[in-house]
Amino acid sequence: MYSEFANDKICIEMLEVFAHHGVLAEEQEKGQIFQVNAVLYTDVHRAGLEDNLFYSIDYGQICQFITNWMQENTYQLLEAVAEKMSKALLLKYDRLAAVELEIRKPQAPIPFPFGCVSVKIHRRWHTAYLAVGSNMGDRVHYISGAIRALSSHPQIKVVKVSDLIQSKPYGVTDQEYFLNGVLEIDTLLEPEELLDAIHDMEDAAGRTRVRRWGPRTLDIDIIFYDKLIYESENMAIPHVDMQNRDFVLEPLSTLAPYYRHPVLGKTVMQMFQELPPEKRTKTELMD
Repeated sequence: MYSEFANDKICIEMLEVFAHHGVLAEEQEKGQIFQVNAVLYTDVHRAGLEDNLFYSIDYGQICQFITNWMQENTYQLLEAVAEKMSKALLLKYDRLAAVELEIRKPQAPIPFPFGCVSVKIHRRWHTAYLAVGSNMGDRVHYISGAIRALSSHPQIKVVKVSDLIQSKPYGVTDQEYFLNGVLEIDTLLEPEELLDAIHDMEDAAGRTRVRRWGPRTLDIDIIFYDKLIYESENMAIPHVDMQNRDFVLEPLSTLAPYYRHPVLGKTVMQMFQELPPEKRTKTELMD
């Protein structure tokens, strides 16, 4: 998880780069000058105390990276330049928690008087908590495979993994016991993108969706995503039933006991401690 103090800013203004981006073939062939404004969100507190660049971000390196990246890649849209370069920066520099980029095109082919056109975006790492479970076949194998798949995704970092617990089935009880755990991840994926990635991993593990709450080789649920409150046809964040599930709350309480539910206002530990006995399904701790 990135520091809550990673709101300090290093600003780069009007970096000029000659590159080949544009919808018109002439723009990609001949190239033109682009201007880049970048705001780098990080925590410079220790760098300032110790006067040591190691604890900050070298803006000279950032300027060189932006220049090289824009000259080595070609896109039609400024939107694509900004989107893809922001991800490249966040993946390259570990101390970078978020970035704001403005890509300016002062020589855009517009047949009207104008000063400049630009696209400005803000992109950042997000912290999410995922519940994982399995009650078919080699349960440890499926959960370990999920952790490996998440770790190998280019836009996901697995930060913490809880111990696994064994629990009785929830909702539909005529099935085998589950193994359950929770992961903390940092991700550049938006919620719907993260859900798609999770579904791909579940499908790769042979999961079938025949019966709600039925047996499954692998189940991955998004419990929290930052402090986001979000609903769509595909998902709800926070998970709508997590406060009633000890097989989520117990492992989650070992990773983030004081994480506060953005709707209920209670910490994970409070929700776990307040769970009534009739809703407890855990049977034993798994090594």
